[in-house]
Amino acid sequence: MTSLTIPELQEKLRIGAVKPREVVDDLARRVETIDPKLKAYLRVDADKARTEADKADVSKPFGGVPIAIKDVINVKGDPCTCASKILQGYVAPYDATVITKLREAGAVLFGRTNMDEFAMGSSTENSSWGATCNPWDLERIPGGSSGGSAAAVAGHEAYAALGTDTGGSIRQPAALCSCVGLKPTYGRVSRFGLVAFASSLDQIGTFTKTTEEAAQLLRIIAGYDPRDNTSIDRPVPDYTKSLGAGVKGMKLGVPKEYFVEGMDPEIEQAVRAAIELYKSQGAEIVEVSLPHTKYAVAVYYIIATAECSANLARFDGVRYGKRAAHPKDILDMYGRTRAEGFGAEVKRRIILGTYVLSSGYYDAYYNRAQKVRHMIAEDFRNAFKQCSALLTPTSPVPAFKFGERTQDPLQMYLADIFTIAVNLAGICGVSIPCGFTSNKLPIGLQIIGPKWGEETMLRVARSYEQATPWHKEKPPI
Repeated sequence: MTSLTIPELQEKLRIGAVKPREVVDDLARRVETIDPKLKAYLRVDADKARTEADKADVSKPFGGVPIAIKDVINVKGDPCTCASKILQGYVAPYDATVITKLREAGAVLFGRTNMDEFAMGSSTENSSWGATCNPWDLERIPGGSSGGSAAAVAGHEAYAALGTDTGGSIRQPAALCSCVGLKPTYGRVSRFGLVAFASSLDQIGTFTKTTEEAAQLLRIIAGYDPRDNTSIDRPVPDYTKSLGAGVKGMKLGVPKEYFVEGMDPEIEQAVRAAIELYKSQGAEIVEVSLPHTKYAVAVYYIIATAECSANLARFDGVRYGKRAAHPKDILDMYGRTRAEGFGAEVKRRIILGTYVLSSGYYDAYYNRAQKVRHMIAEDFRNAFKQCSALLTPTSPVPAFKFGERTQDPLQMYLADIFTIAVNLAGICGVSIPCGFTSNKLPIGLQIIGPKWGEETMLRVARSYEQATPWHKEKPPI
């Protein structure tokens, strides 16, 4: 039953062919069998999920459907560790807005998924509780930082999952695990209750098996929230309405800067084949230029680390989480709590962020990065004057083996080279399955939309999905 799509499950629930508790029981059995190998979950409270399932109203949009939650989103009464030792023992006293919306839609909350610590990483190897494996090859990474959510959905351990995307942390693992990963426009989904990494970049999004499910789930979690001052008050459309309209007559852009030297040739071949398929469906393909793309990684790692340095200052052993034992004084407590609680990658980014914000360097690095960020956003605005959506690879390489890049942070950071600019510009993007390498490793196609362009973006994604078999393929696990 866990291989069903959400619409298929909803139909069974509504006609009474299956009860919500039976759905949870079946999913719990799957997790019990598979997760010791996959390690997608940090925590599953099946009994709590059964209690929620017993109360579920199947007439609601997501009534009785279990949803997994990345361990960076607060769920009242549940631990929220952000995969970090420094938040060991913290229990969330409130629900994030997206959790409230899921509850109102009748969803059953099921399990907390693994991630890179504080969402900092591209492989889920930075989790303090151990790495998640890729369901297509257990010796390879699932991507990151939302690797647990991607692996759970791809491995049929979840019907859908929430993740977060700061520089590609939904789209990149979705590509590497062969599922649909959607990053909405900045401000479309409330960040209230999300533990912040980089506040001007973070966005909650979804992992699903199909674009139809992504459209359904986005409609539930999207919307204005007065508790989030970055939330935008705009109507939320029914994203499913125009899903099947196709792409005939649409202009789709291909940025020349996204086909770079060093990209895996099988990925380029698969994406170019997808572009040809769109042509055959009646779309007009136009070449566009995003000339400041080459600066995106550098700009991102200045802005994101600066914001992370400010946001993570609150983790000091005073109010919640871990506190160093027997400190000599308050400075000793601060120092040892952070030294013991934060992992190496988080420390690296805090140090870098503090440096770029320091006196004498603020203008040289942070202010200059913000100026280039505006230029990157302007590139996209100009591109969308010529087309409705952009077609690009999601990742330049397929899933790599554990340990391959951990000693080379720059190579790890370059894993997000095609996704980072979308966050800097505050626009939307989705990754969908686009075939496999000769080693049966998944390839992702990224479709980028303008601000508030999720409806068109999903329509473009659906057109490709319906014409190809890739989303129906199942991993060997």
